[in-house]
Amino acid sequence: MSGEANPFSKQYLMTAGPTPLPPRVSQVMAEPIRYHRAPAFVEVYSRVLNRLPKVFQTAGDVLCFAASGTGAMESAVANLIGPGDPAVVASCGKFGERWAELCAAYGAELGHLEVEWGERVEPDVLDEFIAGRERKPKAVYVTQSETSTGVLNDIRALNEVATSHGAVLCVDAVSGLGAVSLPQDEWGVDVVVSGSQKSLMCPPGLAFASVSDRALELAAEKPGGRYYLDWAKTAKGQAEDPPNSAFTPAVTLFMGLDVALEMILEEGLERVFGRHAILARAARAGIEALGLERFGPDDENANVVTAAALPDSIEGAKVPKLMRDRYGVTVAGGQGHLKGRIVRVAHCGYYGAFDIVVAMSALEIVLRELGHEVEPGAGVAAAQSVFASSGAPEPVAG
Repeated sequence: MSGEANPFSKQYLMTAGPTPLPPRVSQVMAEPIRYHRAPAFVEVYSRVLNRLPKVFQTAGDVLCFAASGTGAMESAVANLIGPGDPAVVASCGKFGERWAELCAAYGAELGHLEVEWGERVEPDVLDEFIAGRERKPKAVYVTQSETSTGVLNDIRALNEVATSHGAVLCVDAVSGLGAVSLPQDEWGVDVVVSGSQKSLMCPPGLAFASVSDRALELAAEKPGGRYYLDWAKTAKGQAEDPPNSAFTPAVTLFMGLDVALEMILEEGLERVFGRHAILARAARAGIEALGLERFGPDDENANVVTAAALPDSIEGAKVPKLMRDRYGVTVAGGQGHLKGRIVRVAHCGYYGAFDIVVAMSALEIVLRELGHEVEPGAGVAAAQSVFASSGAPEPVAG
């Protein structure tokens, strides 16, 4: 079959965003829409604002915008960087490069440390790079989980480097938040941004910026140059009693997020992180059993998405297309210069053991069809072995 997937076949979404929605989230978003100034919605809004900091692991407020995760990223540039201000971006993939594009758009005096895709940003390399700059950066921008490659950066160590040079660290945690621990207050990270459509188990459309008092003070020193994404404006509204919003909030998405956050906190963050770790181990084992090399460093904490290098002997670009169109399993291929070279299987958010088993099965079938020799059932068996030894993660009560 070519073109669109068979409408009568079961569909499996195994991408790192958007991710599958728990039925409870879908159901509440189907309820009649509420007026955003009415008490019924203000109660939901207030509850979300109280729950979000627990997921960010901060005692501070988390600022909310109706935008994709990139909107939260842009807010971290718009509020801290103006024309001529020194900034450093350390990238190791497509989304790290987005930080550089945003800084350039706001006229920053940019230093861009470009690391090979599939490698981590090493703290000592970043330290040397910043030390060699004529002007020390006001802000350093990095990615926690680089969705384009599956690489997880050591945010704690990178934050120590940034702060040692007097800069605030801004972290893109769009895919990592809710899958891999990033204790913002404990590590002293000034800015963490994220979005709703990945590990938080909601549709795209909500962006979050968890901003320290230090970062808010820096933003206040340079007013102007932003409007909708202004941190001070949003913080002021959210601090009112009851909380207010500077602009019309995405009401339906907040309804869904309220339920998703309730599910995450009911499960408990440590159990959430543990569930993602087991799913990732199973995916890594399945990939290796299929005779594929992991793309990127061997990291047991890279639990958001697993990337595998595809054999040169097959047409790699066909792998995600065949998996989707013929078998209803949607995974992601490579981006940029990695197109056709890697396949990415996500396990962040509303995923369970059988999602990994299904993904490994479909990947194996397609690899065999394209000429890659592999023992039938090898990937599935390897994933099942991990679940047998670790205990299959309890499914999210969706």
